[in-house]
Amino acid sequence: MVKLLIADRDENERVGIKWLVSSYSIPYVSILLAGNIKETISLLEKEMPDVVCLELDMVRSESWNDLQYALNKYAQHVVVMTAEATFDRAMQAIQLHAYSFWLKPILPDEIRRVLQYCYKNVRDGAKELSYLSPNQSLLSYRSLFVEGEVEGNTPYGILLLQPEDPNELQTLRHFIEEYSFQFQPAIFPLSDMVACVFDVSFENKPYLKQLGNLLLKQWEEQNLDPIAGVFYLPERSQTLHQSYLQAKQALQIHFFKGYRQITIMEEEIRWREIDPFLTPEEQRDWIEMLNSGDLHELKSWMHREFLSYTYPYPEPALLRTRITSILAQVRRFMKSYLLDQGELEIHYHRVFDSILYTSVLYRIVQDVLLFLKEVLDRAAVHREEKIVDVTEKAIQYMEQHFTDSDLTLEKVAKYVDRSPSYLSSLLSVKKGETFRQLLTQIRIKEAQQLLLDSTKSIQEIASETGYSNANYFSRMFKETVGVSPRTFRDHK
Repeated sequence: MVKLLIADRDENERVGIKWLVSSYSIPYVSILLAGNIKETISLLEKEMPDVVCLELDMVRSESWNDLQYALNKYAQHVVVMTAEATFDRAMQAIQLHAYSFWLKPILPDEIRRVLQYCYKNVRDGAKELSYLSPNQSLLSYRSLFVEGEVEGNTPYGILLLQPEDPNELQTLRHFIEEYSFQFQPAIFPLSDMVACVFDVSFENKPYLKQLGNLLLKQWEEQNLDPIAGVFYLPERSQTLHQSYLQAKQALQIHFFKGYRQITIMEEEIRWREIDPFLTPEEQRDWIEMLNSGDLHELKSWMHREFLSYTYPYPEPALLRTRITSILAQVRRFMKSYLLDQGELEIHYHRVFDSILYTSVLYRIVQDVLLFLKEVLDRAAVHREEKIVDVTEKAIQYMEQHFTDSDLTLEKVAKYVDRSPSYLSSLLSVKKGETFRQLLTQIRIKEAQQLLLDSTKSIQEIASETGYSNANYFSRMFKETVGVSPRTFRDHK
């Protein structure tokens, strides 16, 4: 006598799930429908359904406590549905001790599998529904995400598998659930991957170390879409939550290694420290390479900088920031040739999105290099037709030659093929500052970097930033920064 309640704002969704249950002949004695939270709580209290399919998106904060109380009191098993794959929705599912998390649109086979399993467990009098084997009965989604939910010192190994195409997640989930493991894991389908939790013992560890390659081989025999994975097998005991966090960190290694691989990690992930931003010297190098139009040199720089890493790798988020720092220099170059418009501007934004969201590093590098070729080709045309932004070209020249103590407005004006008076007026109008003020800012900015990052003397720094007189340098530094160079270094 198992009852099912389907609570969803969309009548088509409610009726559709009810029709699927009937067409698959899952013998629920009663299927109840609710279109809002008030109806849901009322039916929970009156009918006490054993299984509830609940749309989380219709739950308002003021109704949450009442709903949670009613579900905990009357329903044995809860399946949640949502159109929003967010952390908040995942936490709500955990608070309700949900058996399954459905992301709309839901596959009919998934509805059939879950509701058949729920029916069977209620019918057989199961107190708690789980994928887990008896010796893992304490494990749950909550123990995966929250520290301290599982006591004891059992070492847990975690296998995380992620498809390159998010649309293949359900296929991957079914593959794992049907896979014949020698030592059955607890299986936790997540919003973007599948987690398998194993008890790690001396007897099963050799098998687990071979499992990744065996599983990957069978997947590729049946599917064309690539997957990536990491198998975290800690040498020392950790809580399930700690092991999950380490495995999730380690999964980012595939940003460097690509898909079609499963990496075994037996120690906590270590990330190499890097500066996520280009140094002033690197910025000048990039402007110089762009101005020279040498794509081969730019390609060599990108490959040398980003495609030669070995473990320990830099943290992917910092590396993405570093590449956006490069894109900022390309942006400045585009402005100097009036290229920041039209199709090239659209391409620029596509590359920016690629840097932020593409899952594999070498593809990001490839996207950037293709964009650079297009930028350089367009710049060559504009150079021939003398279509340039004189102000940007002048600033770039100043940044490249500020170390010259004899750098003058006349030299810069000659480089951009304009008269000194015209260039001076242009800088004042577009930048709001005089040539001398702009040059001082460039020099003092470089001096600040040298004071922070080197042990060079004040005299040496003055010379390297275009000041032949150290006293004059110190005076200009204090006027610009507010403190003397020595005080600035002491307070770093």
